Amino acid sequence: MALQELTYQDVAEHNTKKDLYVVIHDKIYDITKFVDEHPGGEEVLLDVAGQDSTEAFEDVGHSDEAREALEPLLVGTLKRNPGDPKPKTPLPGAVSPAANNSSAGLGVGLYAVVLLGGLVAFGAYQYLQQQQNQQA
Repeated sequence: MALQELTYQDVAEHNTKKDLYVVIHDKIYDITKFVDEHPGGEEVLLDVAGQDSTEAFEDVGHSDEAREALEPLLVGTLKRNPGDPKPKTPLPGAVSPAANNSSAGLGVGLYAVVLLGGLVAFGAYQYLQQQQNQQA
């Protein structure tokens, strides 16, 4: 199936649970079949039905798997007309999403806490061994 070029007005007509399009980074996705499977519930999707949902999509910090799940749902690209709203977030490639940076920072922080806890436990073990040897 060839990709379509649709306007905001075209996308806005697909705003129900049985016919749901969203725009993410100027790409249009038909997420009708995914509504019941969405982990955040159907209400979140219905709130952005027929609209540019780029900001909402990025604010949640979707995983790489979620981004890959969008690929087969792609139906077209957005044709911007004069007077259409400008995108609120940069297009992909301009700046990496903040969600990806924060999840990487959490991993490093977690390793630091585990390492520090291990060092404290080792120090406590050495101290207790030394005390026990002095009493014997």
